[in-house]
This record gives sequence, C-alpha cells and structure tokens, in this order.
Amino acid sequence: MNDLLLLIVLGFLVVCAIATCLTRNLLSSVIIFMAYSVLMSIVWMILQSPDLAITEAAVGAGVTSILFFVTLKKIHAIKPEEEDRHDHQ
Repeated sequence: MNDLLLLIVLGFLVVCAIATCLTRNLLSSVIIFMAYSVLMSIVWMILQSPDLAITEAAVGAGVTSILFFVTLKKIHAIKPEEEDRHDHQ
C-alpha cells in the first residue's frame, strides 16, 4: 500500500515538473510549483522524514511561493483586479 501511494505521488511530481516547464503563464507556473512542493513534502513523509517534510512545506510551498508572487507583482505580471475591470469595459 505504501509503495503504491509513493508511486502515485511520484507520478504527480513528474507531471507537475513538466507542467511547470511548459506553462506559458507565469502565475500558473508558480501555482504548479507550489503543488510540486506540497507533493514533495508528502514524499518526505512517506519516506519517514518529517523534519524534511516540514521544511519543504514551509520553504518550498510557503516562503518561495510568496517571494515568486511578490516578484510577479513587482514586474507587473499580475495585474490588480480594478485594472482588469476597467480593461473589459
């Protein structure tokens, strides 16, 4: 059972890694990267390494993703909602 779960999660890891590279939208790429980090923390839990799992979840899915979102906002890759509303009218 444990091996089957590990194989399923590893399959999703490969899909997330390929999707992150092939996605043209930067915001989508960051969100997929977050999913990759969460899946990697699950792999560390399956491998009975909770300290690495917590670190991966905090740094990979948490801090790094926030830094990516802030960077995308600074380079204007993410537009505020109000600008989007005015663009459509």
